[in-house]
Amino acid sequence: MLCLNLLSTDPFFNLAAEECLLKKSTEEYLILYINSPSVIIGKHQVAHREADTEYVTKNNIPVIRRISGGGTVFHDQGNLNFTFIINGKKGSQVDFRKYTLPVIQVLSTLGVEAKFEGKNDLKVNGLKISGNAEHIYHERILHHGTLLFNSQLDVLRKSLRADKSHYSTRAISSNASPVANLKEIISGAKDISGFRQHMLEYFLDKPGNRIFELSSESVNEINSLAEKKFRTWEWNYAYGPEYLFNNSFEFDGKPYSCHLFVKDGVIKECKIEGADVLKSISEKLIGCRHMPEDITKNLSEEKLLINFVEIIKFF
Repeated sequence: MLCLNLLSTDPFFNLAAEECLLKKSTEEYLILYINSPSVIIGKHQVAHREADTEYVTKNNIPVIRRISGGGTVFHDQGNLNFTFIINGKKGSQVDFRKYTLPVIQVLSTLGVEAKFEGKNDLKVNGLKISGNAEHIYHERILHHGTLLFNSQLDVLRKSLRADKSHYSTRAISSNASPVANLKEIISGAKDISGFRQHMLEYFLDKPGNRIFELSSESVNEINSLAEKKFRTWEWNYAYGPEYLFNNSFEFDGKPYSCHLFVKDGVIKECKIEGADVLKSISEKLIGCRHMPEDITKNLSEEKLLINFVEIIKFF
């Protein structure tokens, strides 16, 4: 197995690296990397339903869709991501227990008794420390997961949407779980750099495993994929299933209700009930991307004095 200690903290690049190595190579890999703050949603999820749009917009936290299914996770500099890319036999690739077992063994060497629980989580004392997801490409499996070491749990909670009741959709929903940082439990690593190095050395000690570095050609290919796919609105927001959004709110002291049908990231139907000042713009929002900046631009053209706090009521 080739062990790639990916030093990039760019979540767009790192997700693209996973896809390139999965699809452009026949080698098997372990990849370790740490991302800057970002919300990573599953392939079949609705971005606004999973991320708190107001918080992530204000704090410039990107929402990025990955190629694997499952629920939403939060990445930051206190979270270590691990990825296994393995060749398998058709029909038997998906096995969350198999691919989390080596991670459980690494943690045991640090005095942590982690357990595989539910569909795809690792927990310690009932608290989630790792979420996992998988993607199959031909006969190859990509299994990746998080390891919360000293993540900013308050930012994690604020970045993920707690109340999803305004959204109706067939999209996969995340299941919220109480979480914990390994730093509070672990005894053999003082910081995430030491934890990362310990994990890397554990795998390098296994027969046949060796360090691997990306070629300049691979870096260029990964950057290209990141730009064409992972940095785009079309992939991160428009790709998900259609959804209905309903909300009631006040504007200028008057009550309104808003009903949106969004498909491919674009408002296809819009009904705003209440006083005429907002009711009249219902048709103007049809064809508008369901994004704060797009609705802001649309309403500013209508010369409405509506600020971000009010715009966010459409999300």
